[in-house]
Amino acid sequence: MSKGYAVFCDADRQFYDAPHRLHATAADAAGTAGTSHGQALYEAARREAPEGWQRHRSGDWLAFRPLDTRLPGQGWKIHISACLDNAESILDRVRDHCFSRGIAFKFMPSRYLLRNRNAKYADRGSSGKFITVYPVDEEHCRTVAEELDALLAGEPGPYILSDLRWGAGPVHVRYGSFTERHCFGPDGELCPAVEDGEGRLVPDRRDPAFHVPDWVTLPDFLKPHLAARSAVTTTDIPYTIERALHFSNGGGVYVGRDSRTGEQVVLKEARPYAGLAADGADAVTRLEREKTALERLSGLGCTPEVRGWFTLGDHRFLVLEHIAGKPLNTFFARRHPLIEENPGQERLAAYTDWALRIHRLVEEAVEAIHARGVAFNDLHLFNIMVAEDESSVVLLDFEAAAHIDEGRRQVVANPGFVAPADRRGFDVDRYALACLRIALFLPLTSLFAIDRDKAAHLAEIAAQQFPVPREFLDEAVAEITRGYVPVDPRPASRPAPSGTRKGGGYLPVDPGDWPRSRDSLVQAILAAATPERKDRFFPGDIAQFAAPGGGACFAYGTAGVLHAFAETGAPDCPEAEEWLLQATKDPASGTPFGFYDGLSGIAWVLDRLGYTERALALLDTVCAQDWDGIAPDLHSGLSGIGLALDALGTATGDSTLHDRALQCSRLVARAAERAADGTPSGRPPRAGLLHGATGQALLHLRLYERTGDPALLDLAADALRRDLARCVRGAGGALQVDEGWRTMPYLGAGSVGIGMVLDDYLAHRPDEQFEGARREIVRAAQAMFYAQPGLFRGTAGMVLHLSRTTTGGPGTRAADVRRQIDALSWGAVPYRGRLAFPGEQMMRLSMDLSTGTAGCLLALGSALHDKPVQLPFLPAPTPAAPAAPEPASLREAVASTPSP
Repeated sequence: MSKGYAVFCDADRQFYDAPHRLHATAADAAGTAGTSHGQALYEAARREAPEGWQRHRSGDWLAFRPLDTRLPGQGWKIHISACLDNAESILDRVRDHCFSRGIAFKFMPSRYLLRNRNAKYADRGSSGKFITVYPVDEEHCRTVAEELDALLAGEPGPYILSDLRWGAGPVHVRYGSFTERHCFGPDGELCPAVEDGEGRLVPDRRDPAFHVPDWVTLPDFLKPHLAARSAVTTTDIPYTIERALHFSNGGGVYVGRDSRTGEQVVLKEARPYAGLAADGADAVTRLEREKTALERLSGLGCTPEVRGWFTLGDHRFLVLEHIAGKPLNTFFARRHPLIEENPGQERLAAYTDWALRIHRLVEEAVEAIHARGVAFNDLHLFNIMVAEDESSVVLLDFEAAAHIDEGRRQVVANPGFVAPADRRGFDVDRYALACLRIALFLPLTSLFAIDRDKAAHLAEIAAQQFPVPREFLDEAVAEITRGYVPVDPRPASRPAPSGTRKGGGYLPVDPGDWPRSRDSLVQAILAAATPERKDRFFPGDIAQFAAPGGGACFAYGTAGVLHAFAETGAPDCPEAEEWLLQATKDPASGTPFGFYDGLSGIAWVLDRLGYTERALALLDTVCAQDWDGIAPDLHSGLSGIGLALDALGTATGDSTLHDRALQCSRLVARAAERAADGTPSGRPPRAGLLHGATGQALLHLRLYERTGDPALLDLAADALRRDLARCVRGAGGALQVDEGWRTMPYLGAGSVGIGMVLDDYLAHRPDEQFEGARREIVRAAQAMFYAQPGLFRGTAGMVLHLSRTTTGGPGTRAADVRRQIDALSWGAVPYRGRLAFPGEQMMRLSMDLSTGTAGCLLALGSALHDKPVQLPFLPAPTPAAPAAPEPASLREAVASTPSP
């Protein structure tokens, strides 16, 4: 799970949105784990710029710059950290200092944004940065740093990990970019840039460690501070660190050994003033709470024992007993029967017995800690350690625990187990235990953040799939929905959720009831539109806010939604088309060039909508760039760019676009040769359609179909073999991508995406390996449960693959497609009386193509629409003649197949 999604939940109760959009009234009612955050601006942010100064808002930052000052493109800059309690005082002093001396600066304009910047799971490379000050040169940096250090002497603030701390105060320095410039980074995607010693743009590193670029000499005035930083070592503590288990902005968790006794232990590190929880408590405060709680619970056997407590530098460490076993979430891969195609009643019954027994063990552990007066406050699948023999459990991570007399609200929580704001003390744990009852069967409880009435729907599905006692689930639903008032009130004519899919149940329409489901999905997407906003028209994934143009792009923005509408026969949306034209009139610096994340994909959609002139203008912008270092992949790189260029070359008859597409193919092939020769690229190895060699194969394959050059087909085969080499056989012989710590079946980064391109390759050339592989990949699309509904990382991708595959045989029949369509409803929720789907992490709805409702719309259309529906460059192929009589089309068969 990506912890970055939580911060995008505060600004809107139904959609992910940028944190800086949280208004003061919303902040009082919103917040992580039910705690409110004031969004009221600091006084310094409410003031207008003085005469001769420019004021500018950019994302979370508010910047002030004197109009008569010309800053360098890069250099040594100053960052100032702060705690929540002293931030406004620090800001006032730094602001006055900079105004009086004509020094440009920027800052986080509210307490809420500062807390987010320094939260437990904030980005460690940028965390702690409250104010940035821009000196005009190196000597000016020394002077300003000395003055600010004196001005802020004695003020506490978190250590900024990417920087060098000046003395012991909140002033830090780092070499980096002052202006907005970009280059391609080690992963081949655009990133902030600086010029190296030869004037070339290279990545401006912003990782959580101080470093000096190779071409820069550390100034003498910084050397004492670097020496002070390096003076702290672990040589004087009686523990050896063996490996790191986990890092957050608050510190690390390590496995170590007591050098005095040889006992294996766990060391938990806490950085002062860093890693803030929802109540503002820093990591040290929470670690002290954990120590107090565990000492109170000593001897229970279901909690770790405290072994030590020490300080190193200014970091606090808690030493705990090492608990053998595995977290409860890992047992799903071992045991959960719905990850298989057809587990059978005996298997379902055995799992049910196991789940009930495990829940009772957890319940007994919670009762034991309650008997000592402690509320755990952070129960979830990852904090329950199950012994290898599965006979006992131990609860972990007590940093949120509190004595019942304190009456504290929940301040740290897993999204699938976060309690409503009105729960306190033991009620927080009772809510989590209720969620656990459902999550053991269907781990989709993150959906309760959108609609707690979903609990009844999931309970109904669980009861249909497993022989679980109904009262076990009904008690959970009653606890979860106690006192709940829906955000999206249901029509009075519709009864309370019964869990049934049809006839007026929880969902407004069955996903398989096409075209009614199509119309409902489209109406939900349109109801969520925000045409007045410049950053997005339709709400989608948090990637909308990661780079300029994110709200317009194909994967996460308007372009992808319009494609889904056009493919499935939905009405035109002229307002969204006009918004897209306005958004692309003058693309901002840093806008990606790729197909799924940038200008190439937008151009392809605009051409298909009839706006060819704008499409060609965008591709001119892409072609004018230096492609050196760009990734070869389909999502962001050369493969997607090449496919867009070739498609518009065909549409317009412009042969120069075909030539540039072939250039992309050559560059992609050259990158593959370098990788095969072992030339380091800096890129992490990835596989699959969007980011792996399969997307490259798709480019070569489509160019082969246009040119007839067999060398291109050879390149496609080589690329597919590279990705197949990354695959392993999982449950039931299904072929999946091996990521080292998990296997992935999905359309975007898993084996199903590989299978789609194998199908298309085999239409041109037989290959025994590919034939066998695609049959094993079909099995990966037949599991009964996937963790999310989305197109590229969930059930919708399986519907799309099974709807278009030419593999044939078991698993590809109409009933198999229908079963996955029915399973898609497990992740659906109502929105304004219409059918909608959540996005990545399932804490909020999404209307985009990659993660949300538009992607599910496209997938359903591929199975049910009366005309072919496709992803770009993956048209529905014509199946080979079947050996036995089949319905006239798969779509007709699926539409006429009753639900199982």
